[in-house]
Amino acid sequence: MANTPHELAEEFPQFVALMRHLKETDGHFVRLFDAYHDVNRKIHRAETDIEPLDDFHMEDLRKTRMRLKDEIYGMLVRHEPEAETPAA
Repeated sequence: MANTPHELAEEFPQFVALMRHLKETDGHFVRLFDAYHDVNRKIHRAETDIEPLDDFHMEDLRKTRMRLKDEIYGMLVRHEPEAETPAA
């Protein structure tokens, strides 16, 4: 499972530094980030037949991943200037 698709660093390469910053400073972002990766891994395991799921559960997981991704993107866009501030 080394090559899991839809990783956030691949989805938002322009925000990698900001994601790192928010993971260190924003507990809500950390919870969203972790939830996204948990759901993404479940989807990947189902898609590769490691842990197959029925269509209903797969669709539900994909909707959850999309919702989390949208919320994460919203936070990244709102906090973008913070990434440009040099760290002390």
